[in-house]
Amino acid sequence: MLASATPLTDFESVRELTTALIAPLSAEDCCVQSMPDASPAKWHLAHTTWFFETFVLARFEAEFRAYDASYKRLFNSYYNTVGDKHPRAQRGLLTRPTLAEVIDYRRDVEQRMTRLLQRRGIDAAALSLTRLGIQHEQQHQELLLTDIKHLLSLNPQHPAYRYADAAAQNTPSTLRWHAYKGGVARIGHDGKGYSFDNERPRHKIFLHDYELAFRLVTNGEYLQFIEAGGYAEPTHWLAEGWDWVCAGGRKHPLYWQHGDAGWQEYTLTGLHALDPGLPLVHVCYYEADAYARWAGARLPTEGEWEHAATAYETTQAHADANFVDNKRLHPSPASGNETDLQQLFGDAWQWTQSSYAPYPGFRPAAGAVGEYNGKFMVNQYVLRGGSCATPANHSRASYRNFFPASACWQFSGIRLARDTAL
Repeated sequence: MLASATPLTDFESVRELTTALIAPLSAEDCCVQSMPDASPAKWHLAHTTWFFETFVLARFEAEFRAYDASYKRLFNSYYNTVGDKHPRAQRGLLTRPTLAEVIDYRRDVEQRMTRLLQRRGIDAAALSLTRLGIQHEQQHQELLLTDIKHLLSLNPQHPAYRYADAAAQNTPSTLRWHAYKGGVARIGHDGKGYSFDNERPRHKIFLHDYELAFRLVTNGEYLQFIEAGGYAEPTHWLAEGWDWVCAGGRKHPLYWQHGDAGWQEYTLTGLHALDPGLPLVHVCYYEADAYARWAGARLPTEGEWEHAATAYETTQAHADANFVDNKRLHPSPASGNETDLQQLFGDAWQWTQSSYAPYPGFRPAAGAVGEYNGKFMVNQYVLRGGSCATPANHSRASYRNFFPASACWQFSGIRLARDTAL
């Protein structure tokens, strides 16, 4: 989580990273929308700016005047209480304003936010909403990378977002298990540092004895599932998942392909030979659940994951994790140190079997920002841990990401769990 001297330095740091993330992109890259679930990079730039203008400046800036009144609708995402919004699936049709005009908009709002944050005696509510805006922009930094990856993957030239030399192939380490004693445990944010409302309140749960795999599932292990006919055997799949496989004629994860060169994987650094020792990414919940069944295991609950991960949050295991800050932009192999859980934070979001639902006593935030999390608590599953596209200071053990079961364009992977005999 962010921890620096002032809200202003946090604000400036986050805005600078967003600017750096679009540096490799052309104006054409920034305007196109590859599918309804993705957004153009230009829209991410504008929407994160809209958030600060709408929720902070409009309320706390002296003599507030909107930069452009039409932006209130164009760059609203899902805040119905704010007003009308441009249809999500049509964001790629917004050739105007231009990228240059959106960048001018960002600069204007940044200057006004800077003046506000430099003001003596700034309202506590303004600081709270600024922190929310900072966390919100960090989420969109990850979305920007995953959305541009999907866009570039559709180009038959297989262009790279950032070029890198091909690395040596990795050998998967033997899968080991860590056992955890059940009983009454507490999960949810402990009140230290920042948290979203869906991470609260902290509460008690009961856990049975369980085990977690010490690392994430690798490409090589998932390839064994494919070669064993995993996508052709309905008994591995949930009924809805099997319908998803059949409807799309799916035979492998997103960004994998097979041809004369063998198995290859598209990454943000281009198309490469599939590395069997790297963590599997870009699988949906259906695929994660089917693989776990085939492997004689299951997905962890979010309570199990947090219970195990909390002990590692403030240790070097978190500090050394593979986040976007490392600029690798792809998962790294496990270190082979089997005495600790590996890859809990960074590398790949980890699907859990837990439906995204409110914690006991949950109350959404007041006002329009109350639409941020609570209204999505239906037909979604929880993911934990962060990914190689997540900013390091945005990750924490209590963080609850969520996506529908069919979502696979995010950096989502698999950690196996299993029950311990009672």
